[in-house]
Amino acid sequence: MELKLDDFRREYTQAGLHRTDLAENPLEQFRQWMEQTIKSGIPDPNAMTVATVDPSGQPSQRIVLLKHLDDRGFVFYTNLNSRKAQELNQNPKVSLHFPWYFLERQVKVCGIAEPLTKGEVFKYFISRPRESQLGAWASQQSRPISSRALLMQQFEAMKNKFSKGEIPLPDFWGGFRVKPHQIEFWQGGPHRLHDRFQYSLQEDGTWTITRLEP
Repeated sequence: MELKLDDFRREYTQAGLHRTDLAENPLEQFRQWMEQTIKSGIPDPNAMTVATVDPSGQPSQRIVLLKHLDDRGFVFYTNLNSRKAQELNQNPKVSLHFPWYFLERQVKVCGIAEPLTKGEVFKYFISRPRESQLGAWASQQSRPISSRALLMQQFEAMKNKFSKGEIPLPDFWGGFRVKPHQIEFWQGGPHRLHDRFQYSLQEDGTWTITRLEP
């Protein structure tokens, strides 16, 4: 079967990006772009692709939600038995990608994933809706399952098990903080001459900024 997509094209003309536009710290620059993305009203502005690599060198990607950002890095949560968590335990090098194509923007983050503390995980877990807490217990993430009906049976079983009182934190549920060492900001430009700026972390803790050819 052939699928022809070569006629899909358009110019990127919403905005340009100049060195003078950029904050000296990429996390501050990211915060500014995230706030603008939220104000734009696009769905799931905190959705990001997380790319990991298995022991054979095979990359794998999936969409998760960024839940926190501070000076230490980007935080997300997951089942610790999931494929991404297992791969990060073996190889903590990770890449994040924010596909804000409605704004003709994207951000790429390269860094090292570090497990969150139990205290950090617990604080977030108890803030989740009760149904999401039950869902964490019901799903053995990344494991094969024969049907959705069975998954819903597992959910109902957890709902009955924890029908009274608070739902405890599963010992197989946690999160990671990605400590970045390289962050790229991409803004679409006309004639495919896009604007790309790469922040690179230096040994003294400062960041250098380099314009990249598109």
